[in-house]
Amino acid sequence: MDFVQSLDPSKLVLAETILSFALSAFTAPPYNLPVFLFGTYAQENTEAVHSLQTFTGLLGASTLFDLVWMTRHEQNGFVRLLTIVILILKIPTFFAFGAALRQRGTHFGGLGGSDISGPTVWSMPGGFTSGGREGYQTVDEERPNPPSRPPAAGPPPPPDHKRPDQGSYQQV
Repeated sequence: MDFVQSLDPSKLVLAETILSFALSAFTAPPYNLPVFLFGTYAQENTEAVHSLQTFTGLLGASTLFDLVWMTRHEQNGFVRLLTIVILILKIPTFFAFGAALRQRGTHFGGLGGSDISGPTVWSMPGGFTSGGREGYQTVDEERPNPPSRPPAAGPPPPPDHKRPDQGSYQQV
């Protein structure tokens, strides 16, 4: 574990970004460069914990995608070697970013439990939340009795189809 903590995530993601950029002119996984560019942003932005969690998840998923991608696409020797180097570098980068998440006081969703009751990104429309919103009523609140209406006078009389001046439809 000391080995992982001694790794510098910024240097790892920078090296992988440079390698992915160099491979972008050849037949190589097209998703690696955007993932590593996002990782550069997530690593440098100290307030973006959710971005760091997202990048760590994308990095783990892209490792599996690399294995599938390499079995389905042909590459020449040097490009394949660099793709394998990126794949191998993703493993310590994943663990280094996991350690960086722990240092920032959070964790990756599946690596140490998840907080389902944590902050939400959205709220349900109509005020169906526990705190309620302005102008909306929550589910738990008591509803006041609706104002009483006078009873209806009964069904309306049937329309007289013999008069053409009544309504816009005429009987043919």
